[in-house]
Amino acid sequence: MAQFDVYENEEPDSKEVIPFLLDVQHDLHNTLVTRAVVPLVLVCSASEVVAKLCPRFTVGGRDVMMSTPEMAGYPAGELRNKVASLEGSRGEILAAIDFLLHGF
Repeated sequence: MAQFDVYENEEPDSKEVIPFLLDVQHDLHNTLVTRAVVPLVLVCSASEVVAKLCPRFTVGGRDVMMSTPEMAGYPAGELRNKVASLEGSRGEILAAIDFLLHGF
């Protein structure tokens, strides 16, 4: 597991709207049983969100955006199917988390 890896959401009740989970936890904490993840939700035409708080990406051909306010701990053992890495978007991801936590 690595920071900024994207995993398929395998939860049947939510995977239609939240197809992916973005691991944002630093690799220094790999021994913890949970990982800090941000849901990547499908972008719909009605979505009007702050771009800095909820940046958009394309993962597996699907347009998704970070639902940064829903960041949570998730059991590491349930993150099984890695589908992508957003390491190249590190700056945007960390800026969104900083904006949520610090307001800038």
